[in-house]
Amino acid sequence: MAQLSSISPKEHWQQVYAARREAELSWFESVPNISLDILLTPSLHRNSPVLDVGGGASRLVDALLDRGFTQLTVLDIADTALETSKQRLGERASGVRWVAADITQWQPDRLYSAWHDRAVFHFLTTEEKRRAYRAAMEKAVAPGGIVVIGTFALDGPERCSGLPVQRYSAKSLAAELGDAFRWTATRRTEHTTPAGNVQRFQYSRFVSEP
Repeated sequence: MAQLSSISPKEHWQQVYAARREAELSWFESVPNISLDILLTPSLHRNSPVLDVGGGASRLVDALLDRGFTQLTVLDIADTALETSKQRLGERASGVRWVAADITQWQPDRLYSAWHDRAVFHFLTTEEKRRAYRAAMEKAVAPGGIVVIGTFALDGPERCSGLPVQRYSAKSLAAELGDAFRWTATRRTEHTTPAGNVQRFQYSRFVSEP
């Protein structure tokens, strides 16, 4: 793999996905139970527009389709990750909107009732990137919409996929998102990677203030 300093974030993640099969990726989950539980409690209408940020090869889209959700968008910086999900879903992929974009440069063209991110925010280690992410989120999430963000916990790993990460508690994540989003719930969990390593995560749920 090329030196990280010499390649773009997109090239880095394209290489990560190209180097491993889906089930070998450290974040692989056959069923994303924690995401589903915190995203769907309280209930979310099946016609609600839902955005999965960094959801490239994640199986959250499969699970939401299984539950009858009709307005799903999956955004990822890596085209190869999106193609993995499209091939896995087959004909069902046509019912999903696929967006290949860097979330820190993305301009939303609609409002979403729910924003989910288990993959991206903890990789944003500069204030400039986090500010751009928040700006996209504030534009994209409808008033009263929900935001679910899963990040590495304070006792989670310091690096992932060859990159440094920013770790969070529920309190520090809420402070990072600011007053536009009201914190409503948190869940700590341990994720066991395909290699058998344990990674500690915290998931937090927010509501976009009107």
